[in-house]
Amino acid sequence: MVVPRGHKTKGAQLRRRSHLRLKNIPLVFCEHCGHEKLPHRVCKVCGYYKDKEVVNVLSKELKKKEKQRKS
Repeated sequence: MVVPRGHKTKGAQLRRRSHLRLKNIPLVFCEHCGHEKLPHRVCKVCGYYKDKEVVNVLSKELKKKEKQRKS
């Protein structure tokens, strides 16, 4: 026969789950535009990373608008 599991106290259950909490995301300010962004990532607003333009954000927006017009 199957043996039922033992009862866990509420404190033991919460201690086991203590590492499952949400953690704060460390945000930094973009050097180029000043918006908040994740560290070591390209800024979504201006497309710069380490004072170099990596992604041309304006051309992406124009392509999206052209796609919307066609459909």
